[in-house]
Amino acid sequence: MFQRTLFRQAQAVRSALAASTSTAAAPLPLRQTSRLQTRLPTAVPLLPLYSTETKEATQDATKDASKEGESAESEAEDPVQKELEAKNKEIIELKDKYLRSVAEFRNLQERTKREMNDARNFAIQRFAKDLLESIDNLDRALLAVPKEQLEAAPTEENKALLDLVAGLKMTENILMQTLQKHGLERFDPSEKVDGQAQKFDPNFHEATFQAPSPDLEDGDVMYVQSKGFRLNGRVVRAAKVGVVKNT
Repeated sequence: MFQRTLFRQAQAVRSALAASTSTAAAPLPLRQTSRLQTRLPTAVPLLPLYSTETKEATQDATKDASKEGESAESEAEDPVQKELEAKNKEIIELKDKYLRSVAEFRNLQERTKREMNDARNFAIQRFAKDLLESIDNLDRALLAVPKEQLEAAPTEENKALLDLVAGLKMTENILMQTLQKHGLERFDPSEKVDGQAQKFDPNFHEATFQAPSPDLEDGDVMYVQSKGFRLNGRVVRAAKVGVVKNT
């Protein structure tokens, strides 16, 4: 556009110059030459007007071209940018799924390990519960013999009884040692701790009755009806006890 404007302007100047020369060579009157001379300068001031318009036009054209180029580049880059954003989003989602899967797998491992340990440690729990009545019967049989007869000197009359009691004690001890190897142990609330009676603990004791006792404090265990048992730290059967209540 700028070149066309310059070309047209140059043609106009040339045509004006050619007309002036032709009129100067011909024998024209003085008034005509003066008229031509007065007309010539009128075409010259148009040059700056055309030049400013062409500069503005070229600037607008370059701006439009640059905008079109930028828009074309942006349009060309949009699919790539969209694809990149989609891939980044997909990576984030896959990473989140991976972390969740790892966490779930670790939780599964810990839960499986805990279940295996429980199954190994408490596999004989039902069998142990079935043996508790037999152990209680042995304990009752030993308690049925009066303490005076057990402490009496051995004679022909009480020898059989003392041998029977000794055999029952040996059987009970061997049975308890065997059960202890598998994690089953017995606890007796009647045993004193630091010279004092044990306090009632609902985690290990089951209160069957309450009664006053002037020699004991409230909450002390005063009587043991049956001893308790633990299997690898878990209470299989709570001890049945009587608890002191003075007030």
